[in-house]
Amino acid sequence: MRKTKMMLLGVLLATASAAWAAPATGIQKYELKEFIADFTSFKIGDNVPAMYLTPEYNIKQWQLRNLPAPDAGTHWTYMGGNYVLIGDTDGKISKVYDGEIFYHR
Repeated sequence: MRKTKMMLLGVLLATASAAWAAPATGIQKYELKEFIADFTSFKIGDNVPAMYLTPEYNIKQWQLRNLPAPDAGTHWTYMGGNYVLIGDTDGKISKVYDGEIFYHR
């Protein structure tokens, strides 16, 4: 009985640690929660400087960069080597991907 309990405990621990340490796959591995651009630290929920709301910073060919389609009322921009999804009017950050997503295949 003791041997069975120890084996069960070993299996549970191995399963739990494998699930905990599972690496992100697909484009999720490029997802960021915070980044630095223009000598400033940004995180999801922050507002970007007004210049990123101008047409010059709007990435229209997001598919070529392996980015998901922007939600209605948002657009992709490029900040500090990262792709940042921001609100069209308020510039609020809703998603960030490392610039390396460009090379994702």
